[in-house]
Amino acid sequence: MGTLPDQLEEVIGYRFVKPEYLVEALTHSSLAKNHSRRLPSNERMEFLGDRVLGLVVARLLFERFAHEDEGALARRHAELVRKETLARVADTIGLARHIRMSHGEEDAGGRENPALLADACEAVIAAMFLDGGLDTAETFIRSYWNALADEDLTPPKDAKTALQEWAQARSLPLPDYREVGRDGPAHAPVFRIQVTVQGEAPEFGSAPSKRGAEQLAARTLIDRLEGVQGE
Repeated sequence: MGTLPDQLEEVIGYRFVKPEYLVEALTHSSLAKNHSRRLPSNERMEFLGDRVLGLVVARLLFERFAHEDEGALARRHAELVRKETLARVADTIGLARHIRMSHGEEDAGGRENPALLADACEAVIAAMFLDGGLDTAETFIRSYWNALADEDLTPPKDAKTALQEWAQARSLPLPDYREVGRDGPAHAPVFRIQVTVQGEAPEFGSAPSKRGAEQLAARTLIDRLEGVQGE
């Protein structure tokens, strides 16, 4: 069921005044639902943490990339708050071993599930916000997201937009996206999306969200098309 919250406090560098916030943030719904006493899960915390992260990252980018327009900032923001990025931070702080989940969820690979880890990371951010205020949450976020923002100083290009522009430049119909599969439990699905462009073989992408899967599929296809174009 994970290790004691105080061990995680040492990693994140914050000591909770109300440790119950952290306990709730680390409690997956699978444990809460199966427990003899009704336990609060981290689902509401995820909701709040997502908004806190979004605000802090927006401010971080606004300050760091002062000469970029709204579109470039929006692309950076989308990259930094997506589930895959949150899962990377969760892995960095060793969050998986602290999460309280049912034996069934653990046996099903819950501690390796990127979507579950991303949700727990959002919940921990919410817990810090509730316990110590925005400054506390912002300190944690900046300590990890500053480096992520610097990984590529060129604003990431939206893959779906790039693929659409590629098709339009050749007078082709817009790319077609279709869900072709879905794996994992109902509360943490992994979507498989197929994208096609007229006259070209399809490509596929899998991610914890449909949008993420569409982006991965589009990126794979545009990379292949541009590679062929450049030969």
